[in-house]
Amino acid sequence: MAASSEARKKSELRVFESLDELATDLAEYIAQLSETSVKERGCFTIAFSGGSLISLIGKLCEAPYNKTVDWTKWYVFWADERAVAKNHGDSNYKQTKDGFLSKVSVLNSHVYSINDNVTVEDAAGEYEFAIRQLVKIRIIGVCESNDCPKFDLILLGMGPDGHVASLFPHHPVLDQKEEWVTYITNSPQPPPERITFTLPVINSASNVAVVATGEDKAVSVHLAIADAIDGLDAVSLPARMLLPADGKLVWFLDKPAASVLDAGSNFSQHAE
Repeated sequence: MAASSEARKKSELRVFESLDELATDLAEYIAQLSETSVKERGCFTIAFSGGSLISLIGKLCEAPYNKTVDWTKWYVFWADERAVAKNHGDSNYKQTKDGFLSKVSVLNSHVYSINDNVTVEDAAGEYEFAIRQLVKIRIIGVCESNDCPKFDLILLGMGPDGHVASLFPHHPVLDQKEEWVTYITNSPQPPPERITFTLPVINSASNVAVVATGEDKAVSVHLAIADAIDGLDAVSLPARMLLPADGKLVWFLDKPAASVLDAGSNFSQHAE
């Protein structure tokens, strides 16, 4: 408990008056991490989730970032994916490609999408194998504390129920410790079949950013961030289980999503 409390205190909370301000700061945050990673490691590894998140990173496609970011050094992954065709409207790959990747100069060979032509079990296995190969050649770093892949940034949204990636409340995959990538066939939200990073992989990243907007997220944001809540079981709120081992967690919130937060939250607060 002490360790998780310390991890929460090291995390940062950014609250914005408008979605436009949030998107502006998020773009600068990603661009700075990219610049630092490229200088230190020669590349930048980023994993996206889906949903409304992609619409909020659109400023990266605009000046100055479209010219100043070294897109050729980016390696792109997905923290989760729906088991649908890549051209399906529910595909996280399609959302990211249409809303972001098609507008910047990331190399196609650096975009690691999830195979949509095999079973979810095989797709998860293939994706983990691909990540392991990139860890071997140090494109993806290694977390010293657990030998998991250490992505430079994992960028997540959060559902009103507190789910992140495709890690849903009370789902058995929350206990998955061995695999890096796993699958589910009974998602409580459609489509039922999904592939997802496991919690150890997410918590091994150098940086984890969670973007939550809208009043329907407010209670879950509060429960995820509060230092201690009597009777709250962590598996009932996966976002509360985001506790990077050696990295940093940053929350990007608009005012409605932050409306239930305690003024005395232990998080490092950064209001815009």
